Amino acid sequence: MTPQQAPRARAPVHAAADSPRGASAPRQEGPADLRLVPPALAAWLAAALALGASGRAVALACAGAFLAAAALLWATHHPRRVAPDPPDEPAPAGATTTGRPPGADARLRATSSGTTGQLARAVSSPVGSASGSGAALWAGAGAAARGPVARRRGLAGSVAAGLVCGAAAAAVAWAHAADVRRGPVPSLAGAYAGATVELTVTGDPRLTRPRVRGAALAPVSVMVEAEATRVAADHGGTTATTRAPVLLIAHAPPRQQTAWLGLLPTTRLRVHGRLAPPAHGGDRTAAVVRVDGGTPLIVAGPTAAQRVAGRLRAGLHAATEGLAPDARALLPGLVVGDTSRVSPDLDEAFRAADMTHLLAVSGSNLSVILVLLIGPPHLAARAERRGLAARLGIPLRMTALLGGGLTLAFVVVCRPDPSVLRAAACGLITLLAIATGRRRSLLPALAAAVLVLVLYDPWLARSYGFLLSVLATGALLTLAPRLAAALRRRGLPPRPAEMLAAAVAAHAVCAPVVVVLAGRVSLVSIPCNLLAELAVAPATILGFAALAAAPLALPAAECLAWLAGWPAGWIASVARTGAGLPGAEAAWPGGWRGGLLLAAVTAAALLAGRRLLRHRLVCALCALLLLLALVRPAPLARVITGWPPPGWRMVACDVGQGDALVLSAGPGAAVVVDTGPEPRAVDRCLRTLGVVRIPLLVLTHFHADHVAGLSGALRGRAVGAIETTPLLDPPDQAESVRRRAEAAHIPVVTAVPGERRRVGPLSWEVLWPPPSAGPHTEGPGSVTPPAEGPNDASVTLLVRTAGLTFLLLGDLEPPAQSALLAAHPALPEVDVLKVAHHGSAYQDSRLLRRLSPRLALISCGADNPYGHPSPRTMAALRAQGAAVLRTDSAGPIAVTGPDLRAAVR
Repeated sequence: MTPQQAPRARAPVHAAADSPRGASAPRQEGPADLRLVPPALAAWLAAALALGASGRAVALACAGAFLAAAALLWATHHPRRVAPDPPDEPAPAGATTTGRPPGADARLRATSSGTTGQLARAVSSPVGSASGSGAALWAGAGAAARGPVARRRGLAGSVAAGLVCGAAAAAVAWAHAADVRRGPVPSLAGAYAGATVELTVTGDPRLTRPRVRGAALAPVSVMVEAEATRVAADHGGTTATTRAPVLLIAHAPPRQQTAWLGLLPTTRLRVHGRLAPPAHGGDRTAAVVRVDGGTPLIVAGPTAAQRVAGRLRAGLHAATEGLAPDARALLPGLVVGDTSRVSPDLDEAFRAADMTHLLAVSGSNLSVILVLLIGPPHLAARAERRGLAARLGIPLRMTALLGGGLTLAFVVVCRPDPSVLRAAACGLITLLAIATGRRRSLLPALAAAVLVLVLYDPWLARSYGFLLSVLATGALLTLAPRLAAALRRRGLPPRPAEMLAAAVAAHAVCAPVVVVLAGRVSLVSIPCNLLAELAVAPATILGFAALAAAPLALPAAECLAWLAGWPAGWIASVARTGAGLPGAEAAWPGGWRGGLLLAAVTAAALLAGRRLLRHRLVCALCALLLLLALVRPAPLARVITGWPPPGWRMVACDVGQGDALVLSAGPGAAVVVDTGPEPRAVDRCLRTLGVVRIPLLVLTHFHADHVAGLSGALRGRAVGAIETTPLLDPPDQAESVRRRAEAAHIPVVTAVPGERRRVGPLSWEVLWPPPSAGPHTEGPGSVTPPAEGPNDASVTLLVRTAGLTFLLLGDLEPPAQSALLAAHPALPEVDVLKVAHHGSAYQDSRLLRRLSPRLALISCGADNPYGHPSPRTMAALRAQGAAVLRTDSAGPIAVTGPDLRAAVR
């Protein structure tokens, strides 16, 4: 055999070689089959547009699309209009005449060559494994190689398929949107009418997230997604049968919320409430039904399948009851997507670390279950296959049927959220390939899943969760294999290369969408997801085992849950640690412009990364720069950003409509006065200041805009004590502070007038409130605070540091300000005044004249509904010769040095 003949002789051998991906020669796999991608994208775009369009516009667009598709096919396929292709040249030896490469027919006939080579990645989460480039279908490749006419026909067929699928999706989407816009429910909602409504529960009830409204927390309510089936308006309205999606909000006291939270999907209810339009137009909700108090009146119970799913979920809850708080909250979310126990601070940590996909059931959960059934994916269709099915002797097709049933059960138990539906559709298509013995490609499977789901539920076309799920999966199938191959060529071991490539690919395509929603970029997403990935599979497997065992043997389920609690706790620790880094997040322009800008920057970074990977020194330098950006050592951050200014003495943090003041007590230490309305804002402020130790945290009073951010101030910091006003009002907020302090093992003390303390260069005296502000403390001769409630019981501090005098008034109203002046007639003039009650119009003019501040600081939120600060108050302060600074326009404000310089960030 001559050297020239050797390659040709070896080609058939390579073509038939057994491999998880098909043939052993990578080039023989050919290009990916993208024929289903344009129809899927066309259907997605058409459905998203048609949901908000008029019926006339949709009808005209559909008719035009069908006519254009017919004309295009006729023009390219009519025999009189198409010249025949020139005859084919004789095929060379060893090649086929079908356009496939050598050995392709053998690979298509052999079900053992890669039938399920990448099942886990087909249904994986954004941090799943990405091991390989994916298979490709060769159907139609021969036609593309036969001549220009065939290529034109293929292109015309693709365009026609996109037009037809887009028209079909638009028609289906309009029909769905019409159900929302027509009927009695939207008209009653527009009139804010009361009505008796019969409805069917379609989703799991959940509690609203606590939100601060002014000085109070908005009451926590129960939200239930449902479908209204019958409605009867009050005042003689007739009963009408309908089918309209609604959002039920039950304003029930805590003891009655349990009955609402226990409702299962498919349960039928009868409620009486007031209907209102949805907060955001253009969504799938026809009306909001608000119900005040009471327990739900159940007309019919849930279906048998939902009762079984409910018992499984309840069993998992019971099995995890004794775990540590983070593991107890996180494990049900990892297994079945139940986040009812996840605290706001843990949820915020997962958001900051871009790990929220772990709180929503995704493809990784389903892939774990299917791998347990069929064994390693690349062996699933071969004689040496493994898994439970192989050990039990179950045939291949029966294994696929069992996998399909398991997938449907997974959707019922974990609920049909967008990511669950996407994973289930991809899994079912892949299982169908196993059952039929056909070679399958993952990109066509993903495109087919998108097309089917958009036609089934057009509202998914506007779901950000669905978009993120599809983008992450697409990145794992296309971008991740190339990144992994590049990393392996640079000497990285295969498994770490695949994990890193998967995390980078998912983050690269999902980050622009996250920016659209949140206006920030997580810098810890990739390392946090890599570290968490090590524990996801064990936590998921043991969690599902506990889920299955709970109805049969609760003690065994508790043991399994205890084992699962270790990896779940690790995941929570990774999220909290990553979110706690000073540079965990970076601000970025929000909206679609910010998303497009980040996409362009990411694409440029990936292109530049291909060159950087060749230079290890440059890679090490980039890693060092990233590490510095995450840790942000205070000296380095001060040099680069100028914040915080050297020698700062007090900082008024920008926490929105609330107060959070930081008084320097030495390197890394500060006394904090109030924590604002939101944990994330005060935590960010303290991190930028380098505060890791708080000897004393003062809460002037218990209004939510001063104490709701307490968990953010406590996060990752050593706190010596919490000092509060003696007036425990509002009682719910006072109790919340007590619980948080008790959980963190921090003592709570009460401020006493005349109390003097000193920490490092900082000293202060408590001037207010008098003892009579607290319960059971009034006595003869005591000074009684005015009856303005918590505001007039604010802890007031006179602070001295570095030759400066500060007076912090909390939210004192004019009567209390006047009483303060009467109780302290020798009150000195001050250098800095923290203006009372966010600069409201109600200030005592005599106190302002007495204090005669050089600098007045006002902490308030931009565009707040109260008009703070008042122009009258600012004019009065300026009349006293004070410079006025406000956080809503200046951001955080730092006061430095004895010369009273004020700096803004």
